[in-house]
Amino acid sequence: MSGQKERAMARRVAGPIWLSPNIIGILCGTGAAFAWAIGFVAARHGIQAGLHPADIAFHRYAWAGFFLLPFVLHDGLKTLGGVGWGRSLALTVLGGPTMAILSYSGFLTAPLGHGAVIQPSTAMLGGLLLAWLVLGEILPASRVIGALAIVAGLTVLAGEAAFTIGAHGILGDLSFAAAGLSWAGFGLLLALWRIDALRAVGVVSALALLVYAPLHALLFGFGGMIAAGYGENLLQIVVQGGLAGAGAVYLYARAVNALGAGRAAVFPALVPGFTMLAGFLILGEIPSLAQLVGLAIVAIGFRFAMKS
Repeated sequence: MSGQKERAMARRVAGPIWLSPNIIGILCGTGAAFAWAIGFVAARHGIQAGLHPADIAFHRYAWAGFFLLPFVLHDGLKTLGGVGWGRSLALTVLGGPTMAILSYSGFLTAPLGHGAVIQPSTAMLGGLLLAWLVLGEILPASRVIGALAIVAGLTVLAGEAAFTIGAHGILGDLSFAAAGLSWAGFGLLLALWRIDALRAVGVVSALALLVYAPLHALLFGFGGMIAAGYGENLLQIVVQGGLAGAGAVYLYARAVNALGAGRAAVFPALVPGFTMLAGFLILGEIPSLAQLVGLAIVAIGFRFAMKS
């Protein structure tokens, strides 16, 4: 009887189960995956509304930079928040507006389902390869099997692009793949230099505001944004600058803190499925059979690749 009382008291002290670290971690990780997925859907919507990929990249980074710049400056302008100017520039090249423009450009010629699968998949493949070549991490058999399965799934999508969409579809797929590999390089630098993800988002957004925003005004102007209308621009600011940008990174970092990096690694694998589902519900884009087959094969690959 006393044991039951002790367990009951322990539960009251620990608080309700829905506030446990595991539940918080799962909610944050799922929220991060959903935010990234909504970012893909919003980008596709913006392209359809007439925005240039560079316009969406501006919304993704410039507004976040506007809010995060004071925090970066508070930590020190000389070292740019403790990261350093050289490292910050390298991070911005790989994980900043250039990567975003590559990602969004794919939607000019390829469907949402291709971007949803190809970019996360190539990011994981590139991450595995770079970790092996640069960091010296051992690739167990499960990760090799997972990588081969991901390649098989990407081959299915490449076949659809070649035989159904045409040469412009292949260009779109290559753009998604380039964005994924760029993100893999960004992740490698974070691991190599041991830089916190939230701090990295801060310096990348700040540099995007200071460097990319003036270049955008000079090279692209704001005519496309004006033509798209107030509502579309506000949508991109909220989704790209808030949810898919700093918001998703913050939620994922919370998931890693609560669950550990290994368990939290499952959540990016949810992005392709979430994206296709959201694309169907919001944009009415119905995935083709090839896209669903490719998604299923890639999902199996993710499952094997994330085994330790």
